[in-house]
Amino acid sequence: MGDKTTPAAVAHGGAGPGPDRQHNVEAALQRAAEILQDGGSAVEAAVEACVLLENDPVFNAGTGAVFRNDGSILLDASLQTSDGRIGFVIAMRDTPNPIRVAADLLNEEINGLAGDGARAWADARGHPKTAVEGRPPKDESGDTVGVITRDSTGSLACATSTGGTSGRPAGRVGDVPLPGSGFWTQGGLAVASTGVGEAITKSLLSYRVYRRIRSTGDSLDAAMQWGIDELIDEGVSVGLISLGSEGEGRGHSNTDMPWAAWTG
Repeated sequence: MGDKTTPAAVAHGGAGPGPDRQHNVEAALQRAAEILQDGGSAVEAAVEACVLLENDPVFNAGTGAVFRNDGSILLDASLQTSDGRIGFVIAMRDTPNPIRVAADLLNEEINGLAGDGARAWADARGHPKTAVEGRPPKDESGDTVGVITRDSTGSLACATSTGGTSGRPAGRVGDVPLPGSGFWTQGGLAVASTGVGEAITKSLLSYRVYRRIRSTGDSLDAAMQWGIDELIDEGVSVGLISLGSEGEGRGHSNTDMPWAAWTG
């Protein structure tokens, strides 16, 4: 494909007040950078960085997922690539790293799986089935984690993962596994959202910010600012990260949102 693309990555640790988690996000970003610098793919870098975030109990994803109202722990995750592949899982039990299951769906005929069916599919493919530790719901805590990566071929990958939201019923589905809501990746542009899932879903936030950049030529920062100002009600906590075919990744939010970017 000619000249190599400069690899890059951007990651966030959830929108909303919570424990200091900037260093944790930077550690995951460093993992992505190491993979990309070694010639690894965007998918590998995004997944492995997301796994670090899922394994870190400070985040509401994987190990640190919050209990639902009935005491259950249910995990969502998604992965989308710039070449049109997508995989997502919804409300999985006993799956500390749901992003790995989402990654295995990229090359399947089906895109998404939910609940017991998702876990059975994961069992058949050797994904560890382990009780997730979880943690009690907290009034102030960050939620979704997300990583967007670009490799030296110019390919992009966007990974997101969450344990849901405190105070919600067992069947509740947020923005993370819903294409266009919690994430959108197409061609040389990727956007991921975090915050109040219902607001993100109702506004189709990630896709509409993506379309804003494509249709107006807005910068990543300007488009993310537009999305929050125009599509999200005042006082609703939301954040976004984005990465294009060149340049560095960017983050923008209307609340606390640890994020970090790296360019090779």
